[in-house]
Amino acid sequence: MRAAAGRVPRSAGSRNTRFTAVAATAGLALAAGVVTATGPWDSSGQRTAERDRAAALEHAGGTDHGRRSGTSRTSGTSDTSAGGPRPAPSAVPVLVGLGEGGNQVKSASDGHALAGVLGPLLADPALGARQSAAVVDVTTGERLYGRDADDALTPASTTKIATAVAALSALGADHRLTTRAALEPGTGEVILVGGGDPTLTAREDAHGWASLRTLADATAAALAKRGLHKVTLSYDTTLFDGPALHPIGVNDNLAPVSALMADEARTDGSSGGPAPRVGEPAADAARAFGRLLSAHGIGVSAPGPSKATGRAETLASVSSPPLSDLVERMLTNSDNDIAEALARQTAAATGGRADFAGGADAVAAQLRKLGLPLTGAAFHDGSGLDRDDRLTAGLLTALLLKAADPAHPELRPVLSGLPVAGFTGTLAGRYTSDGAAGVVRAKTGTLTGVNALAGTAVDRDGHLLAFAFLAEGTTSPDTAQSALDRTATALASCGCG
Repeated sequence: MRAAAGRVPRSAGSRNTRFTAVAATAGLALAAGVVTATGPWDSSGQRTAERDRAAALEHAGGTDHGRRSGTSRTSGTSDTSAGGPRPAPSAVPVLVGLGEGGNQVKSASDGHALAGVLGPLLADPALGARQSAAVVDVTTGERLYGRDADDALTPASTTKIATAVAALSALGADHRLTTRAALEPGTGEVILVGGGDPTLTAREDAHGWASLRTLADATAAALAKRGLHKVTLSYDTTLFDGPALHPIGVNDNLAPVSALMADEARTDGSSGGPAPRVGEPAADAARAFGRLLSAHGIGVSAPGPSKATGRAETLASVSSPPLSDLVERMLTNSDNDIAEALARQTAAATGGRADFAGGADAVAAQLRKLGLPLTGAAFHDGSGLDRDDRLTAGLLTALLLKAADPAHPELRPVLSGLPVAGFTGTLAGRYTSDGAAGVVRAKTGTLTGVNALAGTAVDRDGHLLAFAFLAEGTTSPDTAQSALDRTATALASCGCG
């Protein structure tokens, strides 16, 4: 199982194995690839996250696993009444492998019972003064439950679902972000040109992400071939515009946004979560690049800002994994740096200004093109850190439905990137002791006084549901989070059809 903060990109080949969810009615059939092979399901219907977790805990593995009472160890007996392994929840009724027959996704025929289940839970005082909620049957697109679902509330990091849909729609799932080193002819100036890739890394083990070390190695070789052993080093960040600092100011949750950075400008060696950041990510990345060139015997100046001309010759380049991988990492780990970069990439790809406002406008424009319900929505950034952002529960569920639409296979990473309850990302430590582990997949959202959860769940009867729960005026993030988790667990446990 991957650590929550350090998701490793998949190879392109593994992305080709997909699964099909077959509608039980003549409604919206889930396309092949609703989730990928390295997502939550395997061809036997077992959740791969459960299997990986069992292996990590040295469980016997297989479809059945469990814990001894009061411990995290696996019992050596299969007698569940004696505290032995209990069957893991099965996905067989929900998803089947391509070419396999039999099991089908069920459509929820009657959502009235949901009101009796969810209403009291959403009325929990822990969820503050205002709540908004929606539950939709993914098979049919029918809204089964709504509580002020069209009221726009502060969405916090569930905004990243909208950013992901917009970026994938504008750029395509296979798009890559390229960082290059360019030589200005006749000047001896080497310019490190930022491609807006926040996953660029200077670490020795790049784990499949674009490597600054690889770029330096190839650049040094190209310079030596030209007989250049001393250069003026510059860096180009002009792909992005506007202020680098988010309106929240200096904050460990987000580096100053730049088209050039290495390891998200972190200063503590971490790969996810809050961390101290350098004040000038581009200069810091250029200095690291200069040190790597020096290790190859290339003399370099102290780097300064510049702009590569159209005559500049590319010496070497490195590219990120596909955008699909970046989106999954962003959603799984709630990565603010990736989110802000993707909002700007969306603006740049659609002719907008690549700054906070332009990125927000571009996200809204892409969602409008997709026919999504934007009434009341307001975007001010890509990450959801801006407290002036507004989304509705109805829009969030519509985004999830769009990601399941067979007409938009490029949006599938929005579903496969959602954290898995009890196993991955921001949900790794949640739902560990209830029946929703591995069944709920959701994007979390937390700001002071704001808690949110939006994602998918498979209920007891095999219905695949999309849900969004937003709460404002919460006084304790922990109790509000627990209240939302209880609500999602009740949804997954409900046989409300």
